[in-house]
Amino acid sequence: MAVALRDAWTTVVPDMRDRHGPLPPLMLALTVVTGLVDAFSYLLLGHVFVANMTGNVVFFGFAIVGAAGFSLAAPLVALGAFAVGALCGGRVAHRARHRGRMLHQALLVETLLIVIAYVIAQTVGAPYTGVVRYGLIALLGLALGVQNATSRALAVPDLTTTVLTLTITGIASDSRAAGGSGGKAGRRTLSALAMLAGALVGAAAALHGAPALPLLIASVLLAAVTVAAFKLTRSDGPWTAPL
Repeated sequence: MAVALRDAWTTVVPDMRDRHGPLPPLMLALTVVTGLVDAFSYLLLGHVFVANMTGNVVFFGFAIVGAAGFSLAAPLVALGAFAVGALCGGRVAHRARHRGRMLHQALLVETLLIVIAYVIAQTVGAPYTGVVRYGLIALLGLALGVQNATSRALAVPDLTTTVLTLTITGIASDSRAAGGSGGKAGRRTLSALAMLAGALVGAAAALHGAPALPLLIASVLLAAVTVAAFKLTRSDGPWTAPL
């Protein structure tokens, strides 16, 4: 337990001498963003995720056999937009020679896309149908594709920001392998809780507040992370070198 708590603490308040420097808490914030936007997309855009592509492949299978509430087009649009976003994010990442600048550049794009999605969602109002629905899916898929490619390039252990399956597996399997010492369970648990928090807040905001509110919260959080990332662009610490 003590090891897990120490791991959680160093994730939230990292040691700047660590290989990943100040990146872990920023990755946690982006994990919250994932929960927020996936809550919006699933609840208001019709059984589709914009960050969890595994879910979209499954939904596409449901739609093929005619399951009620699932469409063929929505997961395809999300998958296509996500792939384009990941391609763009990957190109930015491969050109970058400074991890702080890499993150900042990606966040500028992601924040812009989600702000545009929020403006459209707020202006049009729910329910979101037709061109507006698919436009929102595309914008959010692009944004989360950029985020996912960037988090992959940054490669902060156990903080992928969009995928939890291996993280949750690691909490159980690695803790036993480590003799119950906790290992990296603290960071992994924080990652799961961050996505849960985003999904919880996003669902509550969409269902009991205003439909576009999850995107507004995500935009504000992204803006804060972007400002933090801008400050990191001036660092010359050892963590800034690409892996």
